[in-house]
Amino acid sequence: MLHAGLRLEAGSDDEALHDLRIGVRRLRSLLTPLRRAADLPPLYEAAAALGTLSAPVRDLEVLAAELEERGYAELASVRREHLADRYAAILDSHELQRLLALLDAWPGELRDAQRDGELRRLKARIQRHLHKQAKRLASALATPGYDRHRLRLLVKRVRYAAETYPQLSDLSKRSLASLRATQSALGDWHDHFQWCARIAHEPDLEPLRAHWQQCAEAALATAEKTLKDLSKALKKDGYTSRVLSPS
Repeated sequence: MLHAGLRLEAGSDDEALHDLRIGVRRLRSLLTPLRRAADLPPLYEAAAALGTLSAPVRDLEVLAAELEERGYAELASVRREHLADRYAAILDSHELQRLLALLDAWPGELRDAQRDGELRRLKARIQRHLHKQAKRLASALATPGYDRHRLRLLVKRVRYAAETYPQLSDLSKRSLASLRATQSALGDWHDHFQWCARIAHEPDLEPLRAHWQQCAEAALATAEKTLKDLSKALKKDGYTSRVLSPS
């Protein structure tokens, strides 16, 4: 995260913010099962705050790249004009500074937990969390009409948690592969869906509406196939499902 921040400050490449957000995402995946443990909620909240702050800037980056790829260089340039100021705002933000300060103290707290014999209890807590998340995903997949936006978030959480704690996860290679394929398809659909939604406030994007709608429909069709494969994989891993009530 520090290296990505330095790259973002120097403007050395277009992937610096993306890599910073990956670091934050991995940290959140690491902390999610432990966020109710003593001393960890502030760190979890700081990581979440930085993720929220940087998300719109990353969305703008991705949109500009899409516009360039589709041959709309002028539209892309208009949006890239705002990126430098937004990068600076992230680097100077209270959210980033607070997260880095809390991270400095974290290794010592972990050593204290190890001396106190807390790690065994933490591992058990993590395993329960991983199982609960995967079980909820299996149930969501079995629920007719379950919101695809919420389902995308569930898929992401289960995948990142399993990849963060591979020794404690009981998901098979088939399930992990299905999670990645499903996240990719749902992510592609979500991007195009959001770009279409932006047209209401950014009318200069209107020429791309038809293309984006077609791409969104194709991505969703692909996602529906991968969701079926994922449901079968989780069932084979022993995750029984129940239909969730709407909430």
